[in-house]
Amino acid sequence: MKLYGYFRSSASYRVRIALNLKGLAYESVPVHLTRGGGEQLKPEFRELNPQALVPVLQDGGRLLAQSLAIIEYLDEVHPQVPLLPKDPPGRARVRALAQAIACDLHPLNNLRVLNYLTGPMGLADGAKQAWYGHWIAEGLGALEAALAGNAETGSYCHGNTPGLADCCLVPQLANARRFKCDVSPYPTLLRIEKSCQALEAFQRAAPEKQPDAE
Repeated sequence: MKLYGYFRSSASYRVRIALNLKGLAYESVPVHLTRGGGEQLKPEFRELNPQALVPVLQDGGRLLAQSLAIIEYLDEVHPQVPLLPKDPPGRARVRALAQAIACDLHPLNNLRVLNYLTGPMGLADGAKQAWYGHWIAEGLGALEAALAGNAETGSYCHGNTPGLADCCLVPQLANARRFKCDVSPYPTLLRIEKSCQALEAFQRAAPEKQPDAE
């Protein structure tokens, strides 16, 4: 397998965690999102993913895009170390937590959105930071409330084994810190993150451990 991604991309980070949790070997193919105007925008990468987004997973002759779809594909093809619970209510809960990050929070603070704010929209860096901080507080605050108030939350987002939601949570907290957001109001998220970061699978997936890290 080949994973086309970028070391700082939280979507790529999610997939790296999932691959590591499952013990799957893969080749990392860096796609630099800012160099030369963005390598993801070049025609050769658009042939892999017309959206011009990372990650892309190549598994044999199959190309897969969208991090959550990739992770669920891996869970179905390689069911060992499952990342979703067996029971339908549990699966729905984990998917909802993951999508709250990957579908609602992260897209508003994606690199292309932030670049549009300071480019065509003409916003100053301070306004961009305010935008980022607002959506982080909205998203992480809601996630904290959902996890802190649910008996199914354990050492991880759902029970005592890491899964899909944890693959999304850890990269989002890393991004929040990179943009100097205060994450102290979210003690449940930080407790879960600490459980995750104790595992080698999460440690090896960290941005600074990637071959393209700067």
